[in-house]
Amino acid sequence: MTYYLAIDVGGTFIKYGKVNTDGQLFSKNQLATPYNEQAAIVSTVHEIVTRTIADEGKPSGIGISTAGVVDTDSGEVIYAGPTIPNYNGTNFKQYLEATFNIPVTVNNDVNAALLGEQWQGAAKDQSDVYCITLGTGIGGAYFHNQLVTGTGSKAGEVGYLLYDQQTQTTYEQRASTSALKERAEQEYGKSVNLIELFSSAKANEAASNRIIDAWARDIAAGLAQIIIIVDPKLLLIGGGISQQGDFLLGKIARYIDDFLPENFSQTELRCTALGNDAALLGAVSHYFN
Repeated sequence: MTYYLAIDVGGTFIKYGKVNTDGQLFSKNQLATPYNEQAAIVSTVHEIVTRTIADEGKPSGIGISTAGVVDTDSGEVIYAGPTIPNYNGTNFKQYLEATFNIPVTVNNDVNAALLGEQWQGAAKDQSDVYCITLGTGIGGAYFHNQLVTGTGSKAGEVGYLLYDQQTQTTYEQRASTSALKERAEQEYGKSVNLIELFSSAKANEAASNRIIDAWARDIAAGLAQIIIIVDPKLLLIGGGISQQGDFLLGKIARYIDDFLPENFSQTELRCTALGNDAALLGAVSHYFN
């Protein structure tokens, strides 16, 4: 069988799946991301590739989506924040190509998610799109006729925006889903499931709505900066939380104008359509284009 192996390395999970020649993603699975001592993440990815080859034979190519700033030419993670420790210098491309003799492409996870959405999702056929993903951290990617990556491949690292001296927090430390979970657990004094939190909010439970509203306003503050600087035609909200769809968009949209001049923005706001599959599809999209 001819197929491509897609792997998405995140701060919480390593997701993977196979993509056939029609661009269909199947056989999806995930493992918990190990604490990255002694190249534990590279070892886990090696195990995934080895197991997949044993089951299906060699893929025609491997596409890796990963957190961190990636030099797509060399395949090296050239900068990683605190989400994944000991990650700078990781080079999946060099290691896997030498080990398995299979072509490997490596891309930043948000860039990959945007490419996946443009290939098969909410940004299909769009040429001016900004994508922000809300997860363990926050990442951004911009496509204007092509991916805009910047001089040092650091364009779109919006998680570091809006540093607040008083709280000593960045945008992602206030507006990621990790931050939402922390807010909720401080409010309720116990562990909180975010899906249940949103269910409570949809049922008009006051505390859950108050928590989500405060978090949504922090998200909107960052989106407003993106709109001012980039002025994209379409702004996508991605990450697992995007499954909340119109409810999430409504919460965020009500606050964006608080941070913009009156009648300033013509940018359309949408949730991604592919969920966690976007980065997997985008990781191998290079082989189809």
